[in-house]
Amino acid sequence: MFSFFKKKPPAPEIPTPPAPLEQAVAPAAPAAPPPAYVPPQQVAPALADSEAAPAPASRRYGTTSTFVAPPVAAPVAAFVPPVAPPAPAIDVAPLIPETAERPGTEAEKKRSWMERLKAGLSKTSSNLSLLFVGAKIDDDLYEELEAALLMADAGMDATLFLLDGLRRKVKEDKLLDAAAVKGALRVLMTDMLRPLEKPLELGRHEPLVMMIAGVNGAGKTTTIGKLAKHMQKYEQSVLLAAGDTFRAAAREQLMVWGQRNNVTVIAQESGDPAAVAFDAVQSGKARKMDVVMVDTAGRLPTQLHLMEELKKIKRVIGKGLDGAPHEVLLVIDGNTGQNALAQVKAFDDALGLTGLVITKLDGTAKGGVLAAIARTRPIPVYFIGVGEKIEDLQPFNAADFVEALLG
Repeated sequence: MFSFFKKKPPAPEIPTPPAPLEQAVAPAAPAAPPPAYVPPQQVAPALADSEAAPAPASRRYGTTSTFVAPPVAAPVAAFVPPVAPPAPAIDVAPLIPETAERPGTEAEKKRSWMERLKAGLSKTSSNLSLLFVGAKIDDDLYEELEAALLMADAGMDATLFLLDGLRRKVKEDKLLDAAAVKGALRVLMTDMLRPLEKPLELGRHEPLVMMIAGVNGAGKTTTIGKLAKHMQKYEQSVLLAAGDTFRAAAREQLMVWGQRNNVTVIAQESGDPAAVAFDAVQSGKARKMDVVMVDTAGRLPTQLHLMEELKKIKRVIGKGLDGAPHEVLLVIDGNTGQNALAQVKAFDDALGLTGLVITKLDGTAKGGVLAAIARTRPIPVYFIGVGEKIEDLQPFNAADFVEALLG
């Protein structure tokens, strides 16, 4: 702001010229340096001092919950997208996010997702669908169905379970039409996979510490970046830990995702991955972050010394925060077939898995391995992925998956 001052003119008898104008300029205050981290804005309605903040009602977003939103006073059971100040009465209809361009956008996204999922599982879908075209309900159909399920990596246990249930259903309901038999198979498969449906709950701890494991090439680091972006949509502040100090450029890859999502990445040039995880947990506590995700080096379950290192990382995280890690996720390549089941068993025995993420279902994936997992180790499948884009990672829904699998 500028101000101007004018000196008093001299007396007329003195022949001296008037003094020049003087301009006083207030020095500008130095600009404050930008903060190193700006957490996502908290969503809370403005209340009067005399009012108490009501607990937000639990709502589901779409047909499947991606996450469970953090509560204001107590944990909630379903994820809630950012909502305007609550009205006195709230129904349970799905919410349209503020970023939606027009009504129906979510339905369009749903159709687009189903198209990509069906394309990814088209190999198995075509084999199974052709069996019921003009087929007779006899032993030949059951034999062909058994071969198709085994080829889809469903495994012997899940295959026999489905066939036994299908024979019983056909006999009890006296099904004579091939389409009706296919419908019965759809119901049986959906019921088998239903226990794998579970939303990833947020807000249970502050911060919520997630440890991510998987073999080399499963898409672990990319999945972490996608999960961070998903969580930010729901007002979650995220901190990443580059604990993969073994693979070349793994730290740089995670830092690129951190730049894309505008989140902080805790990393070291070289060192013990357990130390990186510990530093990340301490930093997450100090910054009051909502989520801390710890990346780990990819390894095969047969590499026992590396599996012991994973156990060490988990123990060190627990020393940094009691009860952590709260989620131990295994990222699985959907193209590995029955080997994926072996990975689930080995990592579950070593770490006690709480959830799975199935990636790369857009390639030659057969998809039946989820049936094998459901029968052997029914660990929740939080997400499945069909591509490299952010929207290509979606929550697992049994009915949608079976629809794409059977066509």
